[in-house]
Amino acid sequence: MFKKIKFDRFTIFKKLTVDFSPGINVFIGTNGTGKTHILNTVHAAADITKTKKNFADKILGVFMPSSLQLGRLVHREGVSSTASAAITRRLKTNGDATLRVSFSNHATRSDSAKVTGINKWCSESIESVYIPVKEMLSNAPGFRSMVASRELHFPDVYVDIIDSALKPLLRGPIGTDRKRILNCLQKAMDGKVTVKKEEFFLRNKQGNLEFSLLAEGLRKLGLLWVLIQNGTLLNGSLLLWDEPEANFNPNLTKSIVEILLELQRMGVQILLATHDYVLLKELDLQAKLTDKVAFHSLYRQLDTQTIAVDTTSEYLKIHPNAIAQTFAGLYDRDVERALGGQQE
Repeated sequence: MFKKIKFDRFTIFKKLTVDFSPGINVFIGTNGTGKTHILNTVHAAADITKTKKNFADKILGVFMPSSLQLGRLVHREGVSSTASAAITRRLKTNGDATLRVSFSNHATRSDSAKVTGINKWCSESIESVYIPVKEMLSNAPGFRSMVASRELHFPDVYVDIIDSALKPLLRGPIGTDRKRILNCLQKAMDGKVTVKKEEFFLRNKQGNLEFSLLAEGLRKLGLLWVLIQNGTLLNGSLLLWDEPEANFNPNLTKSIVEILLELQRMGVQILLATHDYVLLKELDLQAKLTDKVAFHSLYRQLDTQTIAVDTTSEYLKIHPNAIAQTFAGLYDRDVERALGGQQE
């Protein structure tokens, strides 16, 4: 379980510390407040527990700075400075582990970074998956081999999600919790997902429909189905999802939130970034008192313009709430127009 992340002059953050809930963590804020940067960094830290890849290399792979120069990830201050990112997780058998990377704004290669805590950090692997905004399963055939043989400017997250989706099925019976979530997904997308030669299909009464012919929202439901079916999302695993609402009809949001809450109850830790009022309200309405949900509001401080965070477990205490403020403004304008239309 991930407990905390701390940035110092890292990308857009001057200084920032976020304490994670063991359940669902929802990041909100206006564009440019660093929601995706947090998800990227956590994903890099989780990934190396299995791949044993150099942490600085993975950071470069998910952020893809110009010319892959590590120093470009240092907060821009116009002077020589050093950036760091430190992530703490609770191990199953050996207490807490903290992984830290630091590098200067003059660093051009990953081997100039200093990484500490790597041995204890990688002593226990964690199953994790990052779902990016762009759906990728319809692009899966041949994508991995192309990336492996060509210099393409694709962040690692796009390759990683295809790797996760193409894992073979787990042996043994499907547990009750997984079966309940799979049934919910199957009902929402009206079918099951099959894979043939890296190509994904939705199998329903119409036959096998290739993903390239499906609405993107249905493809994302299919992706969740695959990740639960192949055992990527199990007790103790980590799910990171950037803008779950992207390309979803709002009437599917209720099912998505139901599934996220069930995954959390099953022991999956979740970090997601959203701009969606409906998703926030569905979480507020569906979450039980025993559910562990934290809302992290990222915002720019008026005096310094640096990024800060306010965390709460209660929807009504989210502050600032850029999403609710926008919708309240729309409502006010709608009322104003309606009243204005009655005037002579």
